[in-house]
Amino acid sequence: MALQQDASAPPDVLAITLALAFAAAIAGAAALTAGRVARRLLTSVGHEPGKEPLAQRTVRGVRLMTFVLVFIVLAFPSLDMAGVELPVGLHSEDLGRWAAQTGVRILSLLVLAFTVVRILSMVIVRAERDTTVGTGLDALERRKRAQTIASILRRGLSAVIWTTAVLMVLRELDVDITPVLTGAGIVGLAVGFGAQTLVRDIITGFFLIVEDQVRVGDVAMVNGTGGLVEQINLRTIVLRDFEGVVHVIPNGEIKTLANRTKDFSYYVIDLGVDYGEDTDRVIALIRGAGAELMKDPAFAPFILEPVEVVGVDDFKESSVSVKLRIKTVPLKQWEVGRELRRRIKQTLNREGIRSPSPKLDVTITRRDLPPEPPSPSES
Repeated sequence: MALQQDASAPPDVLAITLALAFAAAIAGAAALTAGRVARRLLTSVGHEPGKEPLAQRTVRGVRLMTFVLVFIVLAFPSLDMAGVELPVGLHSEDLGRWAAQTGVRILSLLVLAFTVVRILSMVIVRAERDTTVGTGLDALERRKRAQTIASILRRGLSAVIWTTAVLMVLRELDVDITPVLTGAGIVGLAVGFGAQTLVRDIITGFFLIVEDQVRVGDVAMVNGTGGLVEQINLRTIVLRDFEGVVHVIPNGEIKTLANRTKDFSYYVIDLGVDYGEDTDRVIALIRGAGAELMKDPAFAPFILEPVEVVGVDDFKESSVSVKLRIKTVPLKQWEVGRELRRRIKQTLNREGIRSPSPKLDVTITRRDLPPEPPSPSES
């Protein structure tokens, strides 16, 4: 038998607490059940919520939204069963009817949008992971491209889905979205005319990604600024240099772009040799140091070809320049090149070949001077 309560009397706190606790208990049970179902579905498609953070967050999101949805639907009927009349002209029957109809549709739209975004994100992550299977150079290049494209797809699809969901929620709240869409069209037209730079940045960024000019994880020089590519957006490219400084460059402002880690890399050395040394002997020692480096298991996986000695490249004031280079996998050229320099230096020192030092040749010419005239005192 429901408790009858005078409308002028203050609401019974105990009755409200018991009613809401009852609704919360049922909502919690429904949330746990929905979480188990979501976990099993994710496991069946190859995702493990216990190991993958994205799948684990998806399960938590399903639980939370299910709890909120069921709690809102059951809260007002529970208050009615407890005989609670809400103050300030709010009738639990009207609120319950609104929650059971409009509220359920709104939450369903939000849950659907969240679920679709999560599913698409997991599909993109799965495709990215399948694309980058392997440990070779090709797998490394595929991984960079997959990370770049996956990041753009996740952000773009999420924005489209959530924007559509918000518009549908506004319609459920009896908000006429026609002026909103019309205003958005007018604003878009104004932006198209007034923000030509923004449009240029987006178009340039699109072709930058499609043409695979640079990827996240590459080291590139953009307009003379070098650094590791951390982000590639439709509007900007983000570089971080060796000192940790972040450079944000609009895509439309890119005039020159040099990718230093595309497919493979070279480390180039200009070695100065004294004029008095035998350059053929020095070149043989360089090749020997490079061969030893290729046998080192710590560096061998990163070296693609033996050391290539171009030969004598320049005559300088106090030295002969010998140019050489070594081919490596991307991002490893500096590590391999520094080790090659160290080994070449040790080899030359061991063989008694010294580094050239600046020299200055001074020639003193003595000329016979005419005899001095006699002084007046002598005359």
